[in-house]
Parts: sequence; structure tokens; C-alpha cells
Amino acid sequence: MRDVDDILFNNTPAIQQLARKCEENNAIDRDLYEKYEVKRGLRDLNGKGVLAGLTNISDVCAKKIVDGEEVPCAGNLYYRGYNIKDLVKGFLDAKHSGFEETAYLLLFGELPNVTELKDFQQMLAQRRMLPPNFVRDVIMKAPSRDMMNNISRCILQLYSYDVKADDTDIPNVLRQCLNLIAQFPMLMVYGYHAYNYRRGQDLYIYAPDPSLSTAENILMMLRENRQYTALEAEILDMALVLHMDHGGGNNSTFTTHVVTSSGTDTYSTISAAMASLKGPKHGGANIKVTQMFEDMKFCVKDWTDDDEVRGYLEALLNKEVFDRKGLIYGMGHAIYSVSDPRAEIFKKFVKELAIEKGCEKEYALYEKVEKMAPEVIAQKRKMYKGVNANVDFYSGLVYSMLDLPPALYTPIFAAARIVGWSAHRLEELKNVDKIIRPAYKPLAPYRDYIKLDDR
Repeated sequence: MRDVDDILFNNTPAIQQLARKCEENNAIDRDLYEKYEVKRGLRDLNGKGVLAGLTNISDVCAKKIVDGEEVPCAGNLYYRGYNIKDLVKGFLDAKHSGFEETAYLLLFGELPNVTELKDFQQMLAQRRMLPPNFVRDVIMKAPSRDMMNNISRCILQLYSYDVKADDTDIPNVLRQCLNLIAQFPMLMVYGYHAYNYRRGQDLYIYAPDPSLSTAENILMMLRENRQYTALEAEILDMALVLHMDHGGGNNSTFTTHVVTSSGTDTYSTISAAMASLKGPKHGGANIKVTQMFEDMKFCVKDWTDDDEVRGYLEALLNKEVFDRKGLIYGMGHAIYSVSDPRAEIFKKFVKELAIEKGCEKEYALYEKVEKMAPEVIAQKRKMYKGVNANVDFYSGLVYSMLDLPPALYTPIFAAARIVGWSAHRLEELKNVDKIIRPAYKPLAPYRDYIKLDDR
């Protein structure tokens, strides 16, 4: 009998032959998309999205009206009507963590007062626990090298421990969402340690500290010595706030709306959103940015040489280096064409962290690429809108300087975005009782059936 691994995990000649047939019979002439006015990606050529819903949760603003026409402007992000820049400034000036305060705002629509914030922090702290033996029976068994898949599996397993798992009434869904928001850091960190243990490294599982913020707990549980600096915790906390939500139309949040509209349970919904966020065109982009820069630092001998850096960027677009996809990762966004407010906020603190970590040369290279990449892209590509550094451009550098393992870059994004997913799930359940089902135009001609012996 053939080896099981050979059958299940190798692309055999038979599979490759069928794949070629699959590609041939699935190909659609690109001109037909324009002919039938199909909005690929549910966006037009100018980047404007198809209106698919209404939301009170957040707003992404990248245009303004001038003389009756829409024109690009510096990007702004609003959470429940509050500018993200003001929210970040507020909790930084007050010298307290922003994750819990911002989570309260997104979930409940209002900024908490002192008592409400304290009660909410305590509520999350009390829910930072997993069912008895869950770490042993689920997390420690068959750990995956891909943490997003691993966490998704754990979330689906939590369904089995919830006697009201399928109840979609708002109070029950809120309970489930609060549990998952509080539990997510443990699922992430413990899963990472379990995988390393399977690879022969020491295992250490630290219980969360109820007196610490979400960001502080992540750093404490992740590091063997449990130590972190105040600046590290502050910047990770800010990163969680910046990634918490981004309108209803981003891929993983739209997935949340779509799956919620089917009437399914919270665990399945969040797992589906996780699958979406994992993609390198969405939440996985920060890993690609980091990998791209590692390749760049190897290929470019003099990081201060503009011509050499420009040559590498041109080679990227020409599909000659790195992953040969023709992309400069971290540049460009579906909505922002002038600036990404999250990247702007990040950048103000990246330099401070770079100095603390002795990474000034790396920061200077990032700055150079940020300035140069839009020029190179404009020369090489037909562009319908501007290109600028997005939040993923700097987040990878920040996570690297925080000594966070690359395997957790996207899970950290998810640890923040699960708040937004929860808010949007609750909003969908409250307002829309209709399954989301857009239309696709069929192109295949009708054919008469041919009997097997006659084919």
C-alpha cells in the first residue's frame, strides 16, 4: 500500500493533471468583468466599495467633498464617532492602558466613566480563564506551527464546553464574546509555547495576572522571565487599539457579518473571521512586510544608498526578488490613498522604541522605503489612486523590536480585532434578520447530458 503521507500530502502527477483541468475550466476572461460591470472585490476601479450595510461602530474616512466632488484627503479612523488620534492621545495623556477602555466603547457605544471602566476591567480579568484541563486536552494536543489555525481550532473546541453555544440572543452572545476577548491572549500564548515544547524547548505556562492590562499580560505570559518595560507595554497596548476595528467592510469583519447572517453560533463566526484575517492580503500582511525587509537587508549591501534601495524596490515590482509576487508589502490600502492614520500614530512611537532597542539603522531603512516606494510604484504601475504606507508597514517592525515571535504577529492583530468582530456580530444580530447572499452572473452555456459510455 502506498505511504499515507505520499497520498495525502504530496502533489502527485494525477493531482497536477487534474489541477490543470481545474484551472482551464475555471478561467474567466477578465474583460467580461468590465462588460457586466462586476465590482471585483466589491470595489470599483477608484477603490470605492459597494454599499452592503450600515454600521454605528467605526468609520474609515479618506475623502472629502470639494466643490461638489470627492477628493482624497489625509485618512481618519473613527470609533463610535471619536477620532482614533484623540482616543490614543487621551489614554496616553492619562497614562493608563487603552485596550479595555476602547473595547468598552466599541461594544457598548459610549466611553466608560471611571466606575464603568473599573468594573469592565474586572469583568475581563475574571474571564481570563479556560475550562478545566483545556490546556492539557486541547492546546497541548497536536499543536500547529500556524498559530491562527491553532487558535481557531481552540475556539471551535470551546463550543463543546458551552451549554448555550447555539443561543443567539444578545445577552448570551455578549457573554460569549466577552469570554473570547478575555481568553484570546491565553489561547495565543499557550498555543505558541505548546508548539515550541513539541520542538524540544522548555515549557512554561503562566496564569494571567488580574492586576495587569491585556497588553501587559500578553508580554508577561509570553516571556520566560515575565519582564517587560513600560514603553513596551504602552506600544503593544496602542497597537491593540489601532487594530481593534476598521469599518464594516474589511474582509474579516465582512466575513463576521456574512457568517452571522446565516444564524450560526459565535464560535463558528469568530473562527471564520480568523480564517479571513490569516490571509497575507489582510492580517498576515505584517509578516510579509517583515520577511520582505529581511530579504532587502540581505540583498542591499548599503542601506543608506538610495540607488541600491530603489533598485531592490524596482526588482520587487518586476517579480525578480523575494517572493516574486510583484508587490511592495505594507504599501497601499483599499481605502486610504493619502495617509493611513494608524501608520501615522505608529510612526511617532516607532522611533522612540528603535532608540531604546538600538535599531536606528533599521528604522532609517523603513523611512527610506516609505518615502521611495510610492514613487517607484507610480513609475512602474498604472494607478487609480494614491499609494501610501499602511499600518502593516510599521507594525512588523514594532513587533520585531518588541521581541515578539513572527508566529504571533497575526494572532496579536486578531487579539485586537476580535473586539471589533464581536461588536459587529452584535450589531448584525440586533438589526438585520436576513442572510447575506450577493449575486454571481453565470457564464457557462447550458449543455445536454451525455451518457457515460458516449463520452
